[in-house]
Amino acid sequence: MSTSYKKPSALSGKPTKSYEPGAKVEGGIPLCVPEMGGNEWAYIKDCLDTGWVSSVGSYVNRFEDEIAEKIGVKYAIACVNGTAALHIALLVAGVEPDDEVLMPSLTFIAPANAVRYAGAWPVFIDSEPEYWQMDPALTADFLDNQCDWSDGTLRNKSTGRRVKAILPVHVGGHPVDMDAINAAAHKYDLPVIEDATESLGATYKGRMTGRLGEIACLSFNGNKVITSGGGGMIVTDDEQMAAKARYLTTQAKDDAVEYIHHEIGYNYRLTNIQAAMGCAQLELLDEYLVAKRRIAANYREAFESVPGIAPMPQAEWAESTFWLYTVLVDEAVYGMDSRALLRKLGERKIQARPLWQPIHLSKAHADSPRADCPVAERLNRMALSIPSSVGLTAAEQAAVIEAIRG
Repeated sequence: MSTSYKKPSALSGKPTKSYEPGAKVEGGIPLCVPEMGGNEWAYIKDCLDTGWVSSVGSYVNRFEDEIAEKIGVKYAIACVNGTAALHIALLVAGVEPDDEVLMPSLTFIAPANAVRYAGAWPVFIDSEPEYWQMDPALTADFLDNQCDWSDGTLRNKSTGRRVKAILPVHVGGHPVDMDAINAAAHKYDLPVIEDATESLGATYKGRMTGRLGEIACLSFNGNKVITSGGGGMIVTDDEQMAAKARYLTTQAKDDAVEYIHHEIGYNYRLTNIQAAMGCAQLELLDEYLVAKRRIAANYREAFESVPGIAPMPQAEWAESTFWLYTVLVDEAVYGMDSRALLRKLGERKIQARPLWQPIHLSKAHADSPRADCPVAERLNRMALSIPSSVGLTAAEQAAVIEAIRG
C-alpha cells in the first residue's frame, strides 16, 4: 500500500480544481467544490491494483477507525451517504413508525426525509436569530407545554403521537447550543441524534461536534469539507447502538454462510474505493479547516463595513467549520435583495445560492405537523452563500468581495 504524502495544492499556490457535475462555472468562481491535494490517486489505485473495490476492504475499516479517533468516540460505522447514516441512526435510537422527532426547519431536507423513511414524523422547530441554529428555548417550550408526560412516555398534545427523539443540525458548520438541547432532551429521556454532516472539525465549548449526543451522523458529499465522493458515517460511544447500526447497514445478516436474515436490513455499506478517498482527504482535514477559517475571516473583515451585508456569525463558545460561507442581505439598506445579488454575481460568473427552503413550507412534508418558523423564513429570504471552496485563491476571493461591495 502506498503511503506517500503530497502537500495539498489548496494551501500551497494555485489549486487544481475538481468540479462536481453541474457545479462548474466555466471561467468563473464556483460555490464550493472538492480539493484533491493528497493521496487520493495512490489510495484509489491501491484498491484497483488489489481488487478490493466494493464494500469490504482495508480502507473501510481504516476510515472508520480514523474518523472515530478524530472525533473522540469509540465507534464509527461507514455508510453510503449521510442520509443513510441518519436513517439508521434514527432506527437504532428507537424511533418507530408514527413517532415524532424534533428537528430544525431551516436545514437541508435530508434529515426530515430520513425521519419519514423510519415511518415517523418531523416536528419543525424555528431557528434562533443570532447563530441560525435550532432554537433550544423553543425546543424546551414545545416539550414542556405542548406535550404530556405520562408513564415514561412523552406525547404531542395535538397529535397524540409519541415524541421519541431530538435531531439538531449544526447548520453551516456552526454548532447548535447542545448543552441546552441535551438538558431539554434528558428531562424526558429522549435520545439526541446529532446531525454533524456539515460540521466535521467544528467544536462546541472545546468539544468536537459528533460526540455531543447519543449518536451522530457525518457526510462526505462532494461539497463537504472533506469528501469521499459520496459517503457518510455514524459515530457513537454506545456499543449496542454501534453493533445494531453495523448489522442494519449490512443487510441484517445473521448467518454469513447460510445467508439467514432475521429482520429487514439495508445495503448502506460504503465501498472501499470511496473509503480510500476519504482516508486521503481526512489526512488533510486540519489544513482544510485552516483554509476555511481564513476565508471566513477575510470575508468578515471585508463585509463588516458594507451596509446591508451581515457576515456569517460565530458564537464565542463555538469554532465553526464555515462550511458554506453565508451572508445576510438587508434589501432596505443594501439596495437589492439576496436573489437580485445572486443574479448580479451570476452575471460575473460567481456562483452563489440561497439557503434551503424551510422544510415546514415544503410540499414534500405538507402532512407533517404545522409550525410557525418566522426566523427560518426570514433567514431564507435574506441569506446568500458565496464561494468558499477550500481551494479558493486570494484573487478569486478578492473578486467576490469586490462584486458584493460594488
